[in-house]
Amino acid sequence: MPHIHKVALVTGGTGGIGTAICQHLYVQGITVAAAYYGGGKHEKAQTWKAKQSELGYEFTTVYADVKDDQSCNSMVSDVLKKHGKIDILVNNAGITQDAQLKNMSTEQWLTVLRTNLDSVFNVTRAVINDMVQRNYGRIINISSINAQKGQFGQVNYSAAKAGIHGFTMALAQEVARKGITVNTISPGYIATDMVMAIPEEIREKIIAQIPVGRLGKPEEIARMVTYLAASESGFITGANFALNGGQHMH
Repeated sequence: MPHIHKVALVTGGTGGIGTAICQHLYVQGITVAAAYYGGGKHEKAQTWKAKQSELGYEFTTVYADVKDDQSCNSMVSDVLKKHGKIDILVNNAGITQDAQLKNMSTEQWLTVLRTNLDSVFNVTRAVINDMVQRNYGRIINISSINAQKGQFGQVNYSAAKAGIHGFTMALAQEVARKGITVNTISPGYIATDMVMAIPEEIREKIIAQIPVGRLGKPEEIARMVTYLAASESGFITGANFALNGGQHMH
């Protein structure tokens, strides 16, 4: 079977997990478009791109506010114009704005829902027709352990991330006969800059709850993404993969 060149779009592509995902896909010979937002600060993305180039990874960077459907449509249109197709979509963009529900503002609720859940709708809808027409696609949605078990102070984040897998299961059924798979990965606590910024004493308490005795590595999430993104993984769809070191089993 001849090797068919593939194109991937990764939202949140310049973050900790996103960077590892982009790198692992690139090593597989896949052309990678890394989507970023960063509050519209393009310089940070260009610095990231230059650093990745120094490391031997050549990525396209594309801007989008994933909360906004028109911005997502423009981003996808740009990628299709430049690369001709999108075979693999990784919905990885996400933020936290933690507070107990009694103190949570409507803005905190809506911002997290729009960034973490509406984004999956916005980007996937913009990509899906091209995949259906070509009878091929791999969609991988990044959820969270806290979607499965809940987390104090994260009703917005837990709700949004739980919604992602509901989306995965429904869409998987819609496109299963079109050669398109849709799956969810639910990472536990991963050693990204965001997690490493947590005070050490709190971080140690988190690690104490993880049976394998350590934080996960971004590369470990990326390995699962590349597995699900492979053309050989066509019989896996509508599934949720928990990568959490045994912290939550069900």
